[in-house]
Amino acid sequence: MLSKELVAASTTTLVLSILSEGEDYGYALIQRVNELSGGDVQWSEGMLYPVLHWMEKEDLIESEWREAETGHRRKYYRLRKEGRKALHAEKAQWMAVHNLLTKLWKTQPHLT
Repeated sequence: MLSKELVAASTTTLVLSILSEGEDYGYALIQRVNELSGGDVQWSEGMLYPVLHWMEKEDLIESEWREAETGHRRKYYRLRKEGRKALHAEKAQWMAVHNLLTKLWKTQPHLT
């Protein structure tokens, strides 16, 4: 399980990365991160939705309410042009950290 600090630091990058694959709704984002991380990254709705609202305010993403097959309305999020630019910058920053840690550890990072 990752620390709360690392989860918080990576949330925007993870949301941008997932939405780069296509639009989705909040709960599906939570499930996708849980699935991709093998349960190591646990998001709650109370943590994710303020981040989505902030990202929308920053024009990184946009949203639209739609009716789901279940009959419930869901808010779908998708990347805006500024979000794609931000994702590009975020990737560069995370790769710089990854490369630095790999050099410090003198090996490919792995879980022990």
